[in-house]
Amino acid sequence: MQVRLDGRTALITGGSLGVGRAIATRFVEAGARVVITARRAEILSEACDAIAAAAGSPPTAIAADVADAADCARLIREAEAAVGPIDILVNNAGSSKRAPFLDVDDETWQADLDLKLFAAIRLARRVIPGMVERRWGRIINVLNTGAKAPPAEGAPTAVSRAAGMALTKVLAGELAPHNVLVNALLVGRIKSDQWVRRHAAGAAGGSNASLDDYYADMARNIPLGRVGEADEFAAVACLLASDLGGYVSGTAINVDGGLSPVV
Repeated sequence: MQVRLDGRTALITGGSLGVGRAIATRFVEAGARVVITARRAEILSEACDAIAAAAGSPPTAIAADVADAADCARLIREAEAAVGPIDILVNNAGSSKRAPFLDVDDETWQADLDLKLFAAIRLARRVIPGMVERRWGRIINVLNTGAKAPPAEGAPTAVSRAAGMALTKVLAGELAPHNVLVNALLVGRIKSDQWVRRHAAGAAGGSNASLDDYYADMARNIPLGRVGEADEFAAVACLLASDLGGYVSGTAINVDGGLSPVV
């Protein structure tokens, strides 16, 4: 069974690294015309080179800060000028921030909501009319398992991700009659640059564990016994974005090796 996206256009936020880059690679391999966005132009350039080497052709890169409303508007204009009306929106931008509740100030709350929730709202608002008119569209919100099982000291990320799951369900119900499908994919522990940076920080602090040992330690409470690969996450995203995923909407799928206590 081949999962194909021929003739489709996709916009992937947070597309320069980690699961965003993996999704972009898989989409290009499947035949989609892809735009990736992130804030840093130099990292986007590196991502385009890596994706071209893996998938045979590069995506279009547009530097933008999706936490900013004006940049969201500009991003959609430039993306549609580059590849045409957007058929598939993958809201993947975000970072992991967590602290004791009383240590999280208003500025941190607002920044997290702007990046993880309002970016998805603003971008969806701009692509939905065209999807409805064409009677075909896919929106995939990349969240994490804290959206279903918020941990203590998980604010602000767990709260903004839970709101993203509610947004997913609201949009899915409204847009299903127009054949616009909206789903969420929940990240567990997936190998990414985020974990590489944390490992490096530990090494700078005196830890002598190798990266493989670091991942093995992370995997101790994962039922599958290992940390996931970004390409495994991307494969599920590609299925949801394709016609083969045409009867799946309003669902939040854990891609976490069985880690989440909530199905």
